[in-house]
Amino acid sequence: MSNLDLVEEVHEPVNTFKPMELYVFVDPLNPECWELQGVIRKLQIEYGHYFSMRIVLSTQLFNLNKNILSANIDTENLTHPVLPSVAIKAAELQGKRSGNRFLHKLQEHLFLQSKDVSSYSVLLEIAKEAELDQEEFKSDFHSVHTAKAFQCDLQITREMEINEVPSIVFFNECIEDEGVKVSGLYSYDVYQTILQEMMGEESLNRQTPPPLDDLFTKYTTMATREIASIYNISEQTAECELKKQVLQQKLERISMPKETLWKVK
Repeated sequence: MSNLDLVEEVHEPVNTFKPMELYVFVDPLNPECWELQGVIRKLQIEYGHYFSMRIVLSTQLFNLNKNILSANIDTENLTHPVLPSVAIKAAELQGKRSGNRFLHKLQEHLFLQSKDVSSYSVLLEIAKEAELDQEEFKSDFHSVHTAKAFQCDLQITREMEINEVPSIVFFNECIEDEGVKVSGLYSYDVYQTILQEMMGEESLNRQTPPPLDDLFTKYTTMATREIASIYNISEQTAECELKKQVLQQKLERISMPKETLWKVK
């Protein structure tokens, strides 16, 4: 299986025109938003040349006490359900890739390790794992820019009348056309069909998945089920191929209580 030798972003020309834009509304603490990640990754790999994507945080706690983000309080022992979303926006100030990487690590800690990601101290651990600048992250966590970015996401959520997460709103290049909103979690083929219909084409140019080595440059950690889905193979076959990469000392296997992850060694 030559194309199954398995990156966190595709490096494309800056001026690449993409006729579609996807607004992906998520709550980082919602398990269905974690499941959506595998669908989004496959969609990016196969059809990412057609669309750009924006992650919008739709945390259900709209009334945030601003004192929580004050730099004058004891943040080390701080715990609050809204802190993960604030932390994600702080991570994004170090770049889109950094924000996406932090979000993924946060969800791993929550859903695979059952960590309390509403704890500021745990969020600092995640920032370290995501290879963020620690001092910059701490500073940005309390900054007005982070608070405004978070409030902007909540405003977009209200304006687009998002009442359920995850939700994806598909927009095409025609500004007169309304977007197509898909509320809830569906199978991959549903999103694929919507993309095709909004492009107005009988069939889309599906890109072949990259080799495993390249895939792990894009996505720093991946689950067996994600890899099986991307290459349209069984999880058993995927695990066999991944074990070969481990033997070649290219990958490292991480056994979690609920899932097996693989990362570059």
